[in-house]
Amino acid sequence: MFNEEHIEIPIDGTLDLHSFHPKEIKELVPAYIEECVKLGITEVRIIHGKGKGILRRIVHAELERNPNVISYQYGKTWGDTIANIQRRI
Repeated sequence: MFNEEHIEIPIDGTLDLHSFHPKEIKELVPAYIEECVKLGITEVRIIHGKGKGILRRIVHAELERNPNVISYQYGKTWGDTIANIQRRI
């Protein structure tokens, strides 16, 4: 479950995970993608950082199993991933 405090995240196509605990990512990424689909956002940049790759692996696993994700690839650096999201008709 998410932290007790309510955190407002802008749905603008960029999700920065630096302030979240790895345990929150499994719920956060699919929820964020769903909101992007509702808003017609078809490309999502997820910033997970370089580090040891823990967040990257969690993010990629969530993208693999998400039916709204068409494809994904690294962004300009190894610290972010770009996910291509299907447009809801």
